[in-house]
Amino acid sequence: MTLQKNAGAVRRFAKLARFGARLQNLPNKLVPPPFRLIQIGSAFWQSRALYVAARLDIAGALADDEASIETLAERVAADADALYRLLRMLAAIGVFEEVSLRRFRNNKLSSCLRQDYPNSVRAMVLMHNSPEMSRPWFEQLEQGVRNGGVPFESAHGQAFYAYMDDHPEFDALFARAMDSLEALAGDSFVTDFDWSRFERIVDIGGSKGAKSLAILKRHPQLRALVADREQVIQGAAQFWTEKGEGAALQRMRFEAWDLLQAVPKAHSDKDIYLLSAVLHGFDDDTCVTVLRNVAEASADSGAAIAVMEMLMPDSPTDIAAASFDMQMFVNTSGRERTLAEWRRLFDASGLVLQEVVSLRTFGKILVLRAVHSTGKA
Repeated sequence: MTLQKNAGAVRRFAKLARFGARLQNLPNKLVPPPFRLIQIGSAFWQSRALYVAARLDIAGALADDEASIETLAERVAADADALYRLLRMLAAIGVFEEVSLRRFRNNKLSSCLRQDYPNSVRAMVLMHNSPEMSRPWFEQLEQGVRNGGVPFESAHGQAFYAYMDDHPEFDALFARAMDSLEALAGDSFVTDFDWSRFERIVDIGGSKGAKSLAILKRHPQLRALVADREQVIQGAAQFWTEKGEGAALQRMRFEAWDLLQAVPKAHSDKDIYLLSAVLHGFDDDTCVTVLRNVAEASADSGAAIAVMEMLMPDSPTDIAAASFDMQMFVNTSGRERTLAEWRRLFDASGLVLQEVVSLRTFGKILVLRAVHSTGKA
């Protein structure tokens, strides 16, 4: 029996996504090639301007009001003329709105830079443009392309996750950015997958458990165990308590696990393992190690396994998928994978792919069971 829900809505979303991907190529057809290349080559100007706006928390300073550039400069401790030139550029690309000469307010885009906004992506903007994440792109990308090495490791002398272990401030920023992924992906992972068939989620590498918490809010019969590095989950329960989470949080537990060594054992076929955007950060051998640990922990009970990842199309790809894959190349030994590449990893791990559940977002849920599982297909 399928775990897919809202199949019609998912199909309509997929059609719109394909249409959107075609629209992204319009500038290449409408803009003269030399000018288009200059646009692409200077696109980092926009990302850096956005980063500084996020650092200064201009959207938070504006909140629901409008303000003159002089007032705003006082609020964020900036030079008024320089701030005006920054905001004028951002308003020109649709971020913030200049309502009259030298007066600004938030719009739909800039509101998402507010820390208190439901769909805030401020932490994500800060993380992607941080010195830690920018240096590999600017300093080591060419060398990485030439020799196949990981630019982040060349820039910082450590692998990505080891670096986070040794730099708690960046680790905390990364965790906040991951917690904001729901603003990008929406809640289709909750609504388009039939979680009602299960009783417990074992959330592997789930950070503070944002996805599990969202699922539990919709399904009162569910409980969740969130397993991640000690640095990540310590204080997770307190974090959610301070955000006012109540009943659903009472059905969550947090445990420190090294997923490269072992994962929590399943209790029954009513358990489901969730690995959300975890494996794309690992090379193939590491993925197999993790998946074998999950297969071993789930086989006796017949528990299901839900791997939520982007599926790279075989060809042609779109800018979003290709960009995510390059981010993996620059910072980790991982990659975004095609379905055929995922199948090879599952075969090597003693897992069988039972279903691909589509979502109204850029990811899909790959439903697996251990080959020798006692559960039903």
